[in-house]
Amino acid sequence: MTRTEDRLEPAVRRTVAVILLGGIMGILDGSMVVVAADTLAGHFGSSLAVIGWASTGYLLALTIAVPVTAWAVDRVGGRRLWLFGLVLFLAGSVASGLAWDVGPLIVFRVVQGAGAGILDPLMLTLLVRTAGPGRSGRVVGLMGAVGSAGPVVGPIVGGLIVQSLDWRWMFFVNVPIVIVAFVLARRVLPVDRPAPGTARTRLDVVGVALIGPGVAASVLALSQAAEHGGFTTPYVVAPLAVGLVLVGLYVSHALRRTEPLIDPRMFAHRGFPPGVLVLAFNGVTTYGALFALPLFYQQASGDGPFAAGLLLAPLGIGAVISMPLAGRLSDRLGSRNLAVAGSALTLLSALAFTFADSGDRVLPAVASLAIGLGLGCASAPTMSVVFKILPPERVAQGSSLLYMLNQLGASLGITVAALLIQSAADPATGFRHTSWALVVAATAMLAATTRVPGRTPAPVLEGASL
Repeated sequence: MTRTEDRLEPAVRRTVAVILLGGIMGILDGSMVVVAADTLAGHFGSSLAVIGWASTGYLLALTIAVPVTAWAVDRVGGRRLWLFGLVLFLAGSVASGLAWDVGPLIVFRVVQGAGAGILDPLMLTLLVRTAGPGRSGRVVGLMGAVGSAGPVVGPIVGGLIVQSLDWRWMFFVNVPIVIVAFVLARRVLPVDRPAPGTARTRLDVVGVALIGPGVAASVLALSQAAEHGGFTTPYVVAPLAVGLVLVGLYVSHALRRTEPLIDPRMFAHRGFPPGVLVLAFNGVTTYGALFALPLFYQQASGDGPFAAGLLLAPLGIGAVISMPLAGRLSDRLGSRNLAVAGSALTLLSALAFTFADSGDRVLPAVASLAIGLGLGCASAPTMSVVFKILPPERVAQGSSLLYMLNQLGASLGITVAALLIQSAADPATGFRHTSWALVVAATAMLAATTRVPGRTPAPVLEGASL
């Protein structure tokens, strides 16, 4: 690909910018509310465990909405679905800001999460379709930069709002941004029609009832493991067993259908499974570090919440720098070598974390920047090659599948970090144990990247068997 062919035309750049603007709020809002848990508990006179459901409900609704989005995008058109997702997210934001008790707040956060469950995977689908498969690495890198910054910027913005304004502004701040995103999307996004032959395809209700709750139950089990201090309590075993059974039943159900909600036959291509594994372990490593680092700064080094958020910024900065660059280079040079280099840098950075002591800020900050660079360099090329593997009609399903598995990886990373920190004798030891867990995850990611295709392979053939 020549340098001229690599450039995005002005119309494409405008469309990409509008899509990123609409999608950023769902990414920010998922992490922004976390810092307000204590404030919300005091305002509503509730326990932290109950307030936690404002975040858990948001995540579960988001997870359930993702597979339905994969089905709906070709049936109603990407533009219509995008606008509907913005309206739903806006309604949930306004209602959450007006909540008069903790119960309504949780319900309204579920509505907001459903809107985010439409926007987040659809953002990736629309970006790939807008740029075309030959430049998917570049737009995937841009989206990844926004997504990587969200978990870091969200707590900082949330902390500033809670510290300076009423907590309700965490939700009201979305309103002008979403309205602008809606107006621009109506003007910029091309009108697309339902894909031929799909308008009459009914929603696979059985598939929705299996995969959405199945993945959501698995995410819930992981969050309960962190809350209850282990994997052996009934609060964890029961939802985890339900989740595994439902996902297994879904796979059996999907293999018997011609047009399943999310086709497991995508795993028939040799390049798809390692790509999925890379992104899943990337989620484990990213969110394990995002959870452990602020606690290390606060508990071991004595920093406040806002200072800890600022000290976390190098991780996001590293990913913001590397993802667009690595995504763009992958379109020209191939994906494997970039992904291997990024995973190796991630592994070395995780090893550096194991040497951090109480009061140490320089080594964790430098290692955070390096691990952000490594994670971005590994994920953007991998996502790019995954979407080059898939035929156009499977891009929406691939987006949803990657998003769900990344969420599971994120939940697992947070759970493992929480358990290791809680069970340690002191905060510094807990962080060191978590760092070794990150080393393991990064090693697994590095092994998977060696199987990622270097150049774009042929797309998966329809009807391929496992």
